[in-house]
Amino acid sequence: MQGICLLGATGSIGQSTLDVIAQHPDQFKLVSASAHSSVKKMAEICHRFLPEQVVMGSADACDELRELCSGLDISIEWGDQALESIAALDGIDQVMAAIMGFAGLKPTLSAIRAGKRILLANKESLVTAGQLFMNEVKKHDAVLLPIDSEHNAIYQSLPQTATGAVKKDVAKIILTASGGPFRCWSLEDMEKVTPEQACKHPNWSMGQKISIDSASLMNKGLELIEACWLFDVTPDEVEVVVHPESIVHSMVSYLDGSVIAQMGNPDMKIPIAYGMTWPNRVTTQVAPLNLVEIGCLNFEAPDLQRFPNLDLAAKAWYLGGTAMAILNAANEVAVAAFLENKIGFLDIARVNKRVLFGMTVDPVDSLDVVFQADLATREFAHHVIDQGDF
Repeated sequence: MQGICLLGATGSIGQSTLDVIAQHPDQFKLVSASAHSSVKKMAEICHRFLPEQVVMGSADACDELRELCSGLDISIEWGDQALESIAALDGIDQVMAAIMGFAGLKPTLSAIRAGKRILLANKESLVTAGQLFMNEVKKHDAVLLPIDSEHNAIYQSLPQTATGAVKKDVAKIILTASGGPFRCWSLEDMEKVTPEQACKHPNWSMGQKISIDSASLMNKGLELIEACWLFDVTPDEVEVVVHPESIVHSMVSYLDGSVIAQMGNPDMKIPIAYGMTWPNRVTTQVAPLNLVEIGCLNFEAPDLQRFPNLDLAAKAWYLGGTAMAILNAANEVAVAAFLENKIGFLDIARVNKRVLFGMTVDPVDSLDVVFQADLATREFAHHVIDQGDF
C-alpha cells in the first residue's frame, strides 16, 4: 500500500490521480491533499477518500471546509507552512506535485528533502529553479518521475534501470505539441481571439491557465525548459514537432537512427498511473489505442512567427540564471490579464518578450534569488501592461 500526498487535488491532474487511486484501492491510499479555494470539491474528496490531513489556501476556505467535514476525523489547516508539512509526512510514499504555477515549488522541495517519490506535474518548479531543484533531487536520492504527458513519454522511451530512466546513446529528444486550437489560424485572426476560444483545447481537458499556455505554445516552451533539466540536454538537442492528433506523446531519437515513441489516447491517467506504479503498470480504464480507426498521424514544424513564446523559452534557457523565472512570472501575469480582457491573445507573447529583455538576469544561488526575481518581475509586468508598453 502506497501513501499518496496529492498537492492540487481539485485540478484536472488531481482529479485524474483520484481516479487511479479509486481504481486501485488495494495499492494506494490518499493520506494528505491540498487545494487553494475549491472548498466543495475538496469536501467531496474528504468524504470519499478520508485523507488524514488537508491544507487549504486561506483561513476562510479552511473554516468552510472544517464545517463541511465536521463529522470526519481529518486535520484541516491552511497556509504555506502546512502545505510543506503534508508533503513530508512519514506515512507518505509518493507526492503528486500538481499545484500549478510558482506556488508548487516549496512543497515539492519539501517532499524531495523528505526522500519521497516525486510525481512532477508542476513544470514551474523546474522552469524557475531548475538547477537548484535537480541538485536537491541528487542530494537526497529522490526518485523523480515526470507526469506531463510529453516528459513521461520521453521517460518511458529511455533505457530503464533500477533507479530510473537514463540518457544513453541519445541523438536528440523529440517533443510533440498539439499546436493548440489556433494551429491553422492567421495572425490577423489570432489578434481577435477571446479567452473562451483559447480555453477550448482540441484534445485535452485542462484548467484555464494551462489551456491558454497551450494555445500560445508557452506551455511547450516551458516543457522545453523542463526537458532540458530533466534529461540533461540543451534546447538545440530538443526538436519540437507539432502533432495535432496528440497520439505520439514524444519520442527519443538514438545514435543508430532508431526512434522510440510512446503512444496512447490523450488521457492523463496513463502517465499518472505510470508514475504511481513505476516500474510496473496497472489498468487505467483508458480506451485502447486503435491506429486503424485513427488512420493518419500528422507532423509539422512549429510556426515561430505566430507562436513566438516557444522561441522566447529557448532564449531564456540560454540566458540562464533568473531568466526562466522572469519569463514564467511575466507569462503568468500576462495570461491573467488576457483572461480579464485587459490585453489581446497575441499581446501575451509581446508582454513576455518586453519583460524578459527588460529585467536584469541574476545568477541563481538560492531560492531567495528566485523568489525576489519572481516578485520583481510581476511588478514590472503589471507596469508594462498598465502602461501599454509592449
